[in-house]
This record gives sequence, C-alpha cells and structure tokens, in this order.
Amino acid sequence: MRIAQIPAYLTLFGLPVVVGMACKSTQPTTSSTAATPAIQAGQGVYQYREEDPTVKPFFSDRQGVTGRNGMVASAHPEASAVGLNVLKAGGNAVDAAVATQFALAVVYPGAGNIGGGGYFVYRDKNGQAHTLDYREKAPAGASADMYLDSAKNVRKGGLSISGHLASGVPGAVDGMVQAHQKYGKLTWAQVVQPAIDLAERGFSLTERDATGLNRIKTDLQTYNPGKTYFMRADGRAWQKGDTLTQADLGKTLRRIQSQGRAGFYEGETAKLLAAEMQRGNPTTGPGLITEADLAAYHAVWRDPVRAAYKNYTILTMPPTSSGGVVLVQLMRLVEQYPLRRWGWNRDSTVQVMVEAERRVYADRAKFLGDPDFVKVPTTQLMDPGYLRQRWSSFSFAKATSSSAVSGGAIPGYESLETTHFSVVDKDGNAVSITTTLNGGYGSRVVVGGAGFLMNNEMDDFSIKPGTPNMYGLVGNQANAIAPGKRMLSSMTPTILERDGKLFMVVGTPGGSTIMTSVFQTILNVVEHGMTMQQAVNALKFHHQWLPDKVIFENGAFSDATQQTLSQKGYNLERLTNTLGRMDCVLVRPDGSYEGASDPRADNTARGY
Repeated sequence: MRIAQIPAYLTLFGLPVVVGMACKSTQPTTSSTAATPAIQAGQGVYQYREEDPTVKPFFSDRQGVTGRNGMVASAHPEASAVGLNVLKAGGNAVDAAVATQFALAVVYPGAGNIGGGGYFVYRDKNGQAHTLDYREKAPAGASADMYLDSAKNVRKGGLSISGHLASGVPGAVDGMVQAHQKYGKLTWAQVVQPAIDLAERGFSLTERDATGLNRIKTDLQTYNPGKTYFMRADGRAWQKGDTLTQADLGKTLRRIQSQGRAGFYEGETAKLLAAEMQRGNPTTGPGLITEADLAAYHAVWRDPVRAAYKNYTILTMPPTSSGGVVLVQLMRLVEQYPLRRWGWNRDSTVQVMVEAERRVYADRAKFLGDPDFVKVPTTQLMDPGYLRQRWSSFSFAKATSSSAVSGGAIPGYESLETTHFSVVDKDGNAVSITTTLNGGYGSRVVVGGAGFLMNNEMDDFSIKPGTPNMYGLVGNQANAIAPGKRMLSSMTPTILERDGKLFMVVGTPGGSTIMTSVFQTILNVVEHGMTMQQAVNALKFHHQWLPDKVIFENGAFSDATQQTLSQKGYNLERLTNTLGRMDCVLVRPDGSYEGASDPRADNTARGY
C-alpha cells in the first residue's frame, strides 16, 4: 500500500431489485458478519464495530444543523446565508437556489459561476420531479481533433485545461432564468440582488478563500495579461479577513438582473465575452466562443432518472450527466448484499462496492455522451438482466483486474472544480444543484470588463479516445467533441424519497469522485444508520476502473480491512488529501430538516 497525495486528476475539485445474480464467487472471507442491532436510516443509531477501539470513521465530529421551515447547505457561508434569507423573505426552494447560485459566483470563484454550467434536480411538494440540463456546449467552431496535432496526438500545453480554447459556451445564467421562470415565486430582481450586493460591497475572505486566490495568482497573470482581477491592488498576498470587491462582476450581474437572459447572452456582456475569446493570450492563443454561440445557447429540460432501491426512490440527472445512470447501476449491483450486517467499510462491503464501481466506470467510458448527438442506452444500462451479466465475473476470492473489464455488450447498440448545494423550503419543495467551471477556477481566464471566470469544460470531452482527462477518466466516440454538443459530466445532484415522501437531497463536487461519494453517502444513511451529518463526515474511498487502484482517506479502512483487501489483489493508496465536499439535507421523522455540510472545507448549512 502506498501513501500518496491525491492524484492530479482528483485535485480539482423504478427498477425491480436485482436478485439471484449468477456469480463466480466464494463466500466473503471477512469477519464482518457479526450480528448488528436494527438500524433506522438517518437516526444516529450507527455504531462503529472494529477490533481497534481507537479507530474513528469520521473526518470530524461536526453536528448537523436543524430547522423546520427551510434549509440551505452550500460550499460557502455567505452563499448559504443568502439562500436562507430568501427563504425567510417568503421565497421557495427554487428562489433560494437561484439566489445561492448567483451568490456562489461572487464568493466562491473556484467553482461558483456564471461562466460555467450545471444541473438542476427539482422535486415539488406534491412529488413531481423535473431536471434541467444547463451544461455548457462546444462552440460552433469546435471540432473532434481541435486539440490534436498532425499525427493525431494530443498537443502539448494543456489547451483543453487552461486558456481561452478550453472554454465551452456557458449555461449557468440561462439555466437559472429558466428554473426561475417556471417555478420561482419572488421576482427575478429580488433573487439576483444579494449577489450584486456581495460583488459591489465586497465580502470578507475566509482562510480557504485567501489561500485559493494566492495559489492561482501566477496563472491569472499568465492567461490575463494586463488585468488585475482577483489580485490585491498593492500586489501583496490575500489574507483571511481581507475584503474582496468585484465592480465589473457587479455590473454584469446588474445587466442580468435588469435584462434576464439577454443581459448575458446578448448585448454588452456577450460582446465582452466574445472580444475576450478573440483577444486570447500569448501562451495559448484565442478561444472559439462567438456572440452567435451565446445567442444560440439554451438549457434543456429532461426527464429525470427515476429508480427504486428497496423502499427508496432515486430521482437524479439523466445524460448528459453520467452521474444518475452510474449511481443507479451502483445501487442495483450492491442491493443484493447484506451491507448493513457486514458493516461500514468492512472488507466485504468495500469489495462489492469497488467491483461495482469498476464495472460501471467502464460502461461510462463506452456508452455515455450527449443524447442529442449519440444513442445513449440509459434504460439498458440500468436493466437487471444486463447488470447480472456485468456481475458474472465477480468473485469474493480475488480482485477483478481492470484490464479484464471493458464496457458491457448491449444488443443493437454501436459505440460511436465543481460545487453542489441543496435547498428545501417549508412546504417540502426540494432542489439539488451541482454547478461547475470544471477544474478549480476553470480556465483561469477572466472576461475583461465583465469580471467573471470562464470554464475549462472542453476537457470533459474525450479529446482522443482512450486518453485520460484531468480526472483520469477515459472516453470514446460517444463523448467526442462536436459543434453544439454538451460534454459528458460526472455531476450527480440527487433527491431520494422514502415510501413516497421526500427523504434526502444530496450531492457533491469532486470530478470523477462525485458519483462514488454520493453513492457512499446515501448508503451511510440508508444501510448504516448514520445521521446526515455523520454520513457527510464519514471517511471515503474511490475506484474508477482506470487507473486500477482504490484510493481512500486516511482512516477510512482499518488495518484488518487493508490487509484482507491487499491479499485479494487490490491496489490501495492512502491519501493525504480528502474526498468530496458534500452538502445535503435529510428529512427527519418529525418532519424537521437536518442540514449537513462538509467539514473538509468552508461548506455551511443554515436553517430556521
């Protein structure tokens, strides 16, 4: 087992039960079959059972926040306060979510954005669910080989990651406009105003805010020659407590407030963005986004993925997100096993979860892409018969080699940094949103005169089949670049019902680790009896098919579990970094809400 920093690709931030699978397996060779008392999901009766009494399963002892009238959990305390104030002012969950999105664009520039995109999952108080895809698109001038040289090799310089050529057409503003027009209660001006106030008056930096801005100073200077955005006027390093004001961003937000969609996709903001793309920078050259690309962009309403897990219903994003399909596959594959009896992160529990992850990430690479451009076999991938076939090579005796696993066979099919927040209002309307610039601070390009960072989402395409992106994910033709196409995402905003009633709102950033973090957090509550905050605090692990290794937070596995897994052939890497930045809400039996925010960062839950 190696001890490692988080790898480069991770540093940035109703189906029937599957039963009777034909398995080439032995019985689990683990001691994790001791009887456990009855566990009630999310009620804090979880008891850690391990030979070493000093082992703790949690990153911290943070307690959840409770409230009866509303809850907002987001990546930044200022943004959560904005969302809560909107709820207190009579807004519903969608109003609060829109206000939180715009506030994050000001106070959390590493991932909050108006220059990126994301996904919106909404369940109203009557149980109707809707999803909105406001993922970025490739510009009209993009092409499948735009990052390749004459020999069809990926050009050096990280052009899909940094600089103007890395950006797709942003969808965040159109997404928020459409969500608010359809479900909002307060006026548009009311929900945008808090972000304007934060931009123009400024806000006090947290220690993490200051550290992040200092870390990207050189990149800002490289990709934005002559600009001083996100830098102190005196040239010194930012410190905790300093006030960051953003006058140009405030002007952009005022245009959005007064003109709605046209305030971003037309007029002054569109001209500034297109001019920025034309100007480029000396290191990576110009970008491709034009005023015509912006005018043509529209978010898309899609039918949610809806699937059963025991007495729970999972409501989540369909493609272009891969997260919903992957999450359902994972839940289906482990449903047949007694995870509750085996115990949290015991060797057999970990083994079936890892082997499920290995297979579904291979499927992701082969099949998933933009359904407007390629045939995505969403239903087939979640079909019990297909999953039985995928599981037939599993054995408790040893690890399956990823080299022996590829995407499954589906008859008739031919292959061709991020942030999350959860909101629930007093009426039980719930919103789960994951939004992103992709890598931390996106492409590091700030639109001159408009003051916002652009995304580097083009790297989420498969720029060459089999070539890993910044998160180590590989893809195929289904996710190849094409003009107007949305790139595949790992974002997994999700809402759970229990016995037909709202139960949980969950999601996280984390690139390729998003899906496994959401998977574990849900299981921590529904199988291991953790409270919502305990499930967020719990130490995590991750496997994604390629590279073939299990990475885990320090303390996530006991020595006994590590030894057993290593003996079976699993390649384990203990991280000195962390996984996930969860922001979740759980409905407790008395009808009150438990907000859970991740102690690994500045994430904050606020309720009343």
